Amino acid sequence: MAFKDNWILKNILAAVAVIVVLVVLASIGLNAITRHGKTVTAPDFTNLTVAQAEELASASHVGVKVVDSVFVRRLGAGVVYRQQPKAGATVKKGRSIFLTINSIVPRKVVMPNLYGYSVIEARAELQNRGLDLGKLNYVKDIATNNVLGQTLNGREVKAGDLVVSGSPIDLTVGLGNEESTTVVPRLIGMKYVRAVDALHDRFLNVGRVRFDEGIKSYADSVNAVVYRQDALGASKTLGTAINIYLTLDSSKLPAQ
Repeated sequence: MAFKDNWILKNILAAVAVIVVLVVLASIGLNAITRHGKTVTAPDFTNLTVAQAEELASASHVGVKVVDSVFVRRLGAGVVYRQQPKAGATVKKGRSIFLTINSIVPRKVVMPNLYGYSVIEARAELQNRGLDLGKLNYVKDIATNNVLGQTLNGREVKAGDLVVSGSPIDLTVGLGNEESTTVVPRLIGMKYVRAVDALHDRFLNVGRVRFDEGIKSYADSVNAVVYRQDALGASKTLGTAINIYLTLDSSKLPAQ
């Protein structure tokens, strides 16, 4: 039977062609929706007003949404205090960056019960409540990074207590015989808040914070970046305090 007379074969080939076209169109549509392979670096919105953050976000091909507020007494009213994902993170184009801004008046939040949490879980819960992780105080225990106590300004703060949003909550955590060390990350070029987050990511604390002579105001200190640090790349016991040095002078930053 000639091909032109074989209607069954022609119908099969036509169906295959339609399926191929649909698959191609679906793939193109999926890539357009998910922006597959198109990523950008999240900018640093710290200490920017919401309007400035929106302008920077537009230029960086991301969006911003204000989702929470804290009260930091010396920080400008309405400026960005924290962001998620963090500055420097790789995100998809069009992704919304969630901002926590500094409120005009103090707002109080309910202290959660962090006993028995891991440090990672406790830190996430604190941030969800508008609180900060302060110092990690390690004591000998069976389980490493298990929360054993929660304090504010040296005093125990109980679950249900009202505390000012943005308060740093210190945690007493366990330190077992195994997995008791970590590697000090590179903090060079990071602003203070981001550097603190990077140290906490490795279960380390901030030690002495030294600002150079160019830092004249609190706003300057927020915008300053780390140009020098102690123990870069060294292996340290969990909870070790790392000293950092900040500047507004980009010429002090070491070559990459």
